[in-house]
Amino acid sequence: MRLSQMLFVTLRESPAEAEIPSHKLLLRAGYIRRIGSGIYAYLPLMWRVLQKVSQIVREEMNATGAQECLLPQLQPAELWRESGRWDTYTQAEGIMFALQDRQERELGLGPTHEEVITTIAKDMIRSYRQLPLHLYQIQTKFRDEIRPRFGLMRGREFIMKDGYSFHTDEESLKKTYQDMHQAYSNMLRRSGLAFRAVQADSGAIGGSGSQEFMVLAEAGEDEVLYTEDGQYAANVEKAVSLPADAQESPFTTYEKRETPGTDTIEKLCKFLKCSPTQVVKNVLYQAVYDNGTTVLVLVSIRADQEVNEVKLFNELTRVGANYGGKTVLALQVPDAEAQQKWAAKPLPLGYIAPNIGDEFISSTKQVNSKFLRFVDKTAVDLKNFVTGSNESGYHVVGANWNEQFPLAELVVDLRKAKAGDRSIHNSSQTLQSARGIEVGHIFQLGTKYSKAMGATYTNEQGEEVPLVMGCYGVGVSRLAQSAVEQSYDKDGIIWPVAIAPYHAIVTIPNITDAQQVEAAEKLYNELNQAGIETLLDDRDERAGVKFKDADLIGIPYRIVTGRSLQSGKVEVVERATLKKHEILLDEVIPTLKQWIDAALK
Repeated sequence: MRLSQMLFVTLRESPAEAEIPSHKLLLRAGYIRRIGSGIYAYLPLMWRVLQKVSQIVREEMNATGAQECLLPQLQPAELWRESGRWDTYTQAEGIMFALQDRQERELGLGPTHEEVITTIAKDMIRSYRQLPLHLYQIQTKFRDEIRPRFGLMRGREFIMKDGYSFHTDEESLKKTYQDMHQAYSNMLRRSGLAFRAVQADSGAIGGSGSQEFMVLAEAGEDEVLYTEDGQYAANVEKAVSLPADAQESPFTTYEKRETPGTDTIEKLCKFLKCSPTQVVKNVLYQAVYDNGTTVLVLVSIRADQEVNEVKLFNELTRVGANYGGKTVLALQVPDAEAQQKWAAKPLPLGYIAPNIGDEFISSTKQVNSKFLRFVDKTAVDLKNFVTGSNESGYHVVGANWNEQFPLAELVVDLRKAKAGDRSIHNSSQTLQSARGIEVGHIFQLGTKYSKAMGATYTNEQGEEVPLVMGCYGVGVSRLAQSAVEQSYDKDGIIWPVAIAPYHAIVTIPNITDAQQVEAAEKLYNELNQAGIETLLDDRDERAGVKFKDADLIGIPYRIVTGRSLQSGKVEVVERATLKKHEILLDEVIPTLKQWIDAALK
C-alpha cells in the first residue's frame, strides 16, 4: 500500500479525550477515530492489526479442535430471564443495551453469549456421544459502560473471541480448560506480549473457577499479586495471603474509655498508643437484592486491613436466598442520604461496635430488620482488642469475642490481600504487585446455565443429566491496544512484528530524486512479492515528517532510500531499538526475512 493513496492522517498533539499512552498514540497515529462516547472506528491500519490478532486467535482455537460459528448479536430477554441474569445485566451491573422491538418484545445487544449457546445446546445435543463439543466465534460485543474510557480498553462496542464447551463431566471440562490455558498462552506469546495468567473472580459469569490472562503494563486497570517463585498469581479481587502478625495488646482488662475526636483508625491508635492490628473496625454496608430487599451489613475486620468488596459481594450472593433474592443489585457504604431511609436513630459513625443493636434499623417491607454480621478471619483470634462502644466519643479496650461481644456465625475471608503480605503456599515468599490489562478470561462454568435453562443430554445409563459447561473469552481489540500500552516510546508505537499492520515501510526522503524513487519502487514491489508486507511512503512531504510518521505508527522496519544509494546500500532502522544498519540492496530481502522469522518464533 502506498501512503499517498491510504486514508492516513496523523496528529501532532494528543486529543483531550485520551488519558493513557496507548489511547493517545492510536488516535495520533491514525489507527482509530472516536465516533461517540466509547465508540470508535477502526481505520485501515488498525483493521490490519485486528485481522492479525484474530488470525492468531483463530489458529490456536482451531488447533484445539474448537469449531468456529457466528451467533446473533440481538438476544431475546426471555433467554436471560431463564438463566436469571437479565436483572443482573440490565440493573445490577447495568451493562446490557436493552431495547424493545415494534411488537414490544424485550431484547438485548449481546455483551456475552452463554444464554444463546446454551439454548442451541439444549436444542441440538441429545447424547453423550456428541460430547465434548467446543464452539467459538469472533464478533462485536456491546456493553453500556458507566464510564467509557481508555479507547478500546473500555469501550461500549468491541471485538471479542468467545468460546463455549460442553461436557459429560468435570474431568472432561478440566481437560478443555487446560487446553484453553495453553491456547491462550500461545496466543499472547505469538502476539509478542509479556503476560501473566492469574487466579480470578468469576463475577457475573459465574462458575467454580477462572483464570485471567493479564498483559503487564503500568497503565493496567487491574492489580496482580504474585510470588517470585512463580507458584502463585492472582487478581487482587481474588488474591489470598497471610497478613502481618498482630501485635500484643497493651490492654489486659475490659473497660470503656472516652476517646474524643477519634473517628478514624489513625486518630484512635495515636490517642490510645496502640497498634491498628489490635483494633477491630466495623464497616457498615448497604446491599440491595434483586427482589428489592435492602440488607444492612456489618463487617468486623482487623483495622490494618481493608474489605475486599468483590469477596463481600460473593458472600452476599451466597446468602441471598435467606432474603428472597438471587442477585445483589447494589452494594455501597451508605451515605447520610441513604441512612435517612432506614436509620431509626443516628448511627455512632466511627464508634460502631460489633454488637450494634438492630433497633438502629427502621424495619419496613423493603428493609430487613436485622444486621447481617460478618467477621473477617483477621479479627477472630484477636485478644483484648479495641473496638467501638456504640457511643460517639467512646471506645472499649481489652475486649474479647464471646465475652463482651458474641462472635458472628459468618466468619469468612473478606480482607483485601496486598503487596508485602506473606504467601499462603510458602510464608517465606512475599506478594509482589504488578499492573495488568485483562485480555483473556477462562471459566469452569459447571452446570449453572444448563440447569437453569434445561440443557441436558442422555448419558450411557440412559439418564437425562445437565450438560457441564466452560466458557473462554479473549478481547481481540483490547489485546491490540494492550500491545501498544506495553510497548511504546517518546516517538510512538512499537508494534510486535506478529501483529504490526505492516512489516516494513520504504521511505523516499526526496521524491524529486529519480534514483531514490526508482530504488524505493523496486524494493517495495520485491518485498511484497517475497511475502514481507510493506508500505511505501511516496508522499510529497519533508523527509523529517516521513521519519516521524514512520516512528509514530510503529512499523517494525524502516527502509530509507537516501544517500547510501551512492554505495549501493539503503539504511534500515529497527523500530524497537532505533538501531541503524546500512545494507546492500540485494541483501535487504534475505536480511528482513531472517529478522522477521526470528521475531515470529
